[in-house]
Amino acid sequence: MTASNSIATETPAVSSATAHQPFASHMADELVHGTHWISPALVGVALLMWLGAMGVFLTQPLSALPLYFANRYLVLDATSLLFIVVINTVFLGICVYLYSRERHTPALTRDIRSRAALMLLFMAVINIGLMANHLVLLWTLIEISTLCAAPLVARGDAANPRATAWRYMLYSAMTLAVTFLGFMALTQSAHVRGLEVSFMVDQLGASLTRDPDAWQRLGLSFMLFGLGGKLGLAPLYGWLPETYEAAPTTTSALLASIQFNISVVALFRILQIFHGTEVGFVSQELLVMGYLSLVVAAIQIMASSNYKRLIAYACISSSGVIALGLSVGKAAAYGVVLYIVSNAFVKSLLFLTAGRMRAVYGTNEVGPLSGIIRTLPLAGLLFTLGIFALLGFPPFASFLAEMLILSGIVQAGNLLAFTLMCVMLTVIFVATGRTVFPMLWGLPKVQVSAPPQSWITLLPKLGFVAVLVMLGTYTPAPFTDLLRAVAVSIGG
Repeated sequence: MTASNSIATETPAVSSATAHQPFASHMADELVHGTHWISPALVGVALLMWLGAMGVFLTQPLSALPLYFANRYLVLDATSLLFIVVINTVFLGICVYLYSRERHTPALTRDIRSRAALMLLFMAVINIGLMANHLVLLWTLIEISTLCAAPLVARGDAANPRATAWRYMLYSAMTLAVTFLGFMALTQSAHVRGLEVSFMVDQLGASLTRDPDAWQRLGLSFMLFGLGGKLGLAPLYGWLPETYEAAPTTTSALLASIQFNISVVALFRILQIFHGTEVGFVSQELLVMGYLSLVVAAIQIMASSNYKRLIAYACISSSGVIALGLSVGKAAAYGVVLYIVSNAFVKSLLFLTAGRMRAVYGTNEVGPLSGIIRTLPLAGLLFTLGIFALLGFPPFASFLAEMLILSGIVQAGNLLAFTLMCVMLTVIFVATGRTVFPMLWGLPKVQVSAPPQSWITLLPKLGFVAVLVMLGTYTPAPFTDLLRAVAVSIGG
């Protein structure tokens, strides 16, 4: 009787589950059909943003800049124009990649609506932030971009992505709090000297003094230190490797190639404000942070067995090179600007390609990925090109940029910085090659099923490679003039 009752009880349950399967399938189909337009619409909006940026670049002569808007709170100058063009180009590529992945990945369909909304809000905040002519406004928009990015980080497939997103927000709040302390110290410096302080970028310089001033130096030190943390410079770099690894690859690309650049613009604004003032102090602080970042990156890359973390530590290395170049200024400035622009495309190329490898192998660990070039020929080739560009091989723009930075350091007579940069870049090159090249060309260790890749998925990556080669071999004159104008504005 007990067994009979058990069977009688279970049988209807199975029948009920079977009966609900068509309903569940119907609901899934409704979900797919209800959101199928979102990713194409996202690509359409990104395309319009890119066309707008390129339209302004092609039609607006540099001689007519700067242009002010919104009671001078927004400005279109060489710096904002350059980075608006760069980030919107990168964003278009990321959106095309997401569209191609969403078509073949049903899991992405479930949250594509909110993901697209957050990405568009993130980009709107970043674009406005690039044009901010007020330091406090720029500071606020950087924090808002973090709030937009945190939910995207929390959608990763790491062990506990929500905890990582919270730590990312806390680190960001801490670094921006340090930056705000710098604003307060500058206010105190002006107050002691009986001056009114305005945080408009084009007016704050009038409140500065060339005489030794402890409050002014303290404010400058806090601002550089806080923004250095947002750039992933040591010692406040701890958030970057964990966040870049845990986040979905499209989000990692957004953080590394887009949010990174609004922090660069904030740093450039500081350098433009302090142009000709506290030059030696700025140089020393950037040198120390650059040194530490290169050393940290070299050590961590040698120990890394995770390819997404390896890319993240390479980003820290890139930040160190940028800091060293900015500490020299003058002849190195053009190389720094070119290096920053090229790195936006290198990071996107590597993270988006890493997404393909993660989707096929199901892991971020290097060990199981031996022989990628055989299993995933196109992904392996693109990852190889990205690594070569990251390490500064010709004909990519990063090679030309590093040569210009090293040349500027030599011209400045800072042989210690030159020696350390060469040694650390060599160590990073060897450590990266030792980890990555067996992963690419070794004998396959596991058998995986690699579904065919759409040509649409390849399109943005091939575009990034083309841009890197173009910038390293022949840069159109209008873009060269724009790069040069930005370099001059930061002391080049």
